[in-house]
Amino acid sequence: METLLGIKGPDFVMLAADTTHARSIIVMKEDQNKIHKVSDSLLISTVGESGDTEQFTEFISKNIALYKMRNGYDLSPRESAHFTRKNLAEYLRSRTPYQVFMFVAGYDPNAGPELTFIDYLANALPVNYAGHGYGAIFASSIYDRYWHPNITQAEAYDVFKKCIAEIQKRLVVNLKNFTVAVVDKDGVRDLEPISAASLAA
Repeated sequence: METLLGIKGPDFVMLAADTTHARSIIVMKEDQNKIHKVSDSLLISTVGESGDTEQFTEFISKNIALYKMRNGYDLSPRESAHFTRKNLAEYLRSRTPYQVFMFVAGYDPNAGPELTFIDYLANALPVNYAGHGYGAIFASSIYDRYWHPNITQAEAYDVFKKCIAEIQKRLVVNLKNFTVAVVDKDGVRDLEPISAASLAA
């Protein structure tokens, strides 16, 4: 029932994630942060089984930080996505697979922005825009209509607002609040959250 959204522009990647933490028909909390800052130029957003998302995201984050400590430089976004996918694939073939769906988003000064879609079967694909969860069903047509190669950050944020308005209108589950973050040449920044109240205003 959770939703992740991602858009890549010519010089940035923007992520949005709902803040609802629910199990079955019970809402546990409504301020869950699903977008994690891994480094100064790397974000990971994760949904899935609640314990798996926390453990696997922390495992990846700490190992990427360890790599920098040992080698003196960060993994690029593409390398981080490959590292994440490799570990997820190895756990998939063990007795303790992780049920997680992820976006790995980052900015490389040489290669530019990178957005990688990863699912629980360790399929990984670089994309311009995508979504995870039921909300992604309603976002797909909006992405197709409004995304273009030279999209600006303001336009991408507006596309997220359109997607979230449609999700809140048509999805039976109430996803009231979404956090939004962007990564570009200036690093990682949190943007104004998108909520039902802000959309109504």
